[in-house]
Amino acid sequence: MKKINASRHPLRREFCLLFLGLVAGMVIISLLLNDTLLEKYYIRNKTQVITAAYNSINDAANSGDISSDNFDIELRKICEKYNIDVIVLDSDSQTVKSSSNDSTFLARRLWDNMLQINSDADKPDTQILAKTDHYTLQIGTDKRTSTAYMEEWGFLDNGNIFLIRSALDGIRDSVEISNHFMSYVGILIAVVGGILSFFIANRLTKPILELTDISEKMKNLDFEAKYQGKGRNELDILGKNINELSETLEVTISELKTANNELKQDIEHKNKIDAMRKEFLSNVSHELKTPIALIQGYAEGLQEGINEDAESRNFYCEVIMDEAGKMNEMVKKLLTLNQLEFGNDVVSMERFDIVDLVQNYLKSADILAKQKNATVRMDTYEPIYVWADEFKVEEVLQNYYSNAINHLDGDRIIEIRLKQDEGKVRISVFNTGTPIPADSIEHIWEKFYKVDKARTREYGGSGVGLSIVKAIMDSMHQQYGVQNYDNGVEFWFELETK
Repeated sequence: MKKINASRHPLRREFCLLFLGLVAGMVIISLLLNDTLLEKYYIRNKTQVITAAYNSINDAANSGDISSDNFDIELRKICEKYNIDVIVLDSDSQTVKSSSNDSTFLARRLWDNMLQINSDADKPDTQILAKTDHYTLQIGTDKRTSTAYMEEWGFLDNGNIFLIRSALDGIRDSVEISNHFMSYVGILIAVVGGILSFFIANRLTKPILELTDISEKMKNLDFEAKYQGKGRNELDILGKNINELSETLEVTISELKTANNELKQDIEHKNKIDAMRKEFLSNVSHELKTPIALIQGYAEGLQEGINEDAESRNFYCEVIMDEAGKMNEMVKKLLTLNQLEFGNDVVSMERFDIVDLVQNYLKSADILAKQKNATVRMDTYEPIYVWADEFKVEEVLQNYYSNAINHLDGDRIIEIRLKQDEGKVRISVFNTGTPIPADSIEHIWEKFYKVDKARTREYGGSGVGLSIVKAIMDSMHQQYGVQNYDNGVEFWFELETK
């Protein structure tokens, strides 16, 4: 999981950095374009305005409307809108039309340009933008104010001379101010964009990270996690497909594990079947000899009327019934053991919660604990999913628990523990009482072996329970065992979680 957490932050960070990079790039490009093209664009726009004013004045001169009130109004609008000054002189240097109060200066400026028309060397600060037979368009500097002006001067079609002049309004200062403003705006956009990109990145990467977690769990054969998205975009469709894939894999793995178990059992079955048959017949003959002899003896006593009183006859009948019941229970367990050892009982591997199974069994066996005055303890655990045959695992737990109940002593405590470790979980059943003798530890899993024969017979034990545990655990190819403590005994078995 650490690997996944390490990958989450770069995904969000890369998204945020990409977003901020785009914003910063756009701002820088805007500043560069503003710095290199704004002045040219401004001059081009001024050129168009001045040329349009020239065409309007020339048309008015040609039509004779140049001195009319209507043209005065039109010229005033043009001059105020585009910040231009106009002066028109006739051949006698008389002012025909002027838009400025300082017409004398404009007239002098016009004549300066006219007189220096063929002397560009006298105008080192002047930049010629356009030159035709009728007019010259140039940028010059006013020596009085050191202000740059765009000027168009020349002849109208009717022979009058004209000057149209417009200040460039400190275009370079305007560009600098504009760049500063755009820089501040860019910083603000970057800050706001960074905050928004974090939330957007979190929203966009959340389903991706969820799918990453699910895939990591699927890699470890944990198919419980499901994608919860309910949208209709590509990620939600991917999540739905992963959910379906998870379900398919779980079923397939369950089938494969079952088939694998069956294959292992088939390989071992042929080698063990003959030896088990002989051992089974020998053990059954030995174990049934004693109860059959008792039943036969007490039955003959009843038949011969050794005791005539009803109480004695009832005692004889109870002994016969008790021994018959023990034989019946033994036969059932032997049949179960026989099916397991001969491989006639199919092991069905499935995935289930072992914590839930143990808790449910303890509830059902609560009456046994109360009858034996036992204290049963089990900590609280999160669900632990295992691969095994659920029915047979419960039978193993039942044998361990019954064994603990029947050998309870001392503080009369039974404790159930679960411990996970690298793909496995160990389930143990501990009971206070007398430890198992060291020389008996190796034999307790053998059929009909009894550590304390008198005590085993007292509670009706057959000596087959732990053999059934051994057969079940071997059929699932899992570990099991027992461990002595100073104050009791702990039996355990392991199951796979992957």
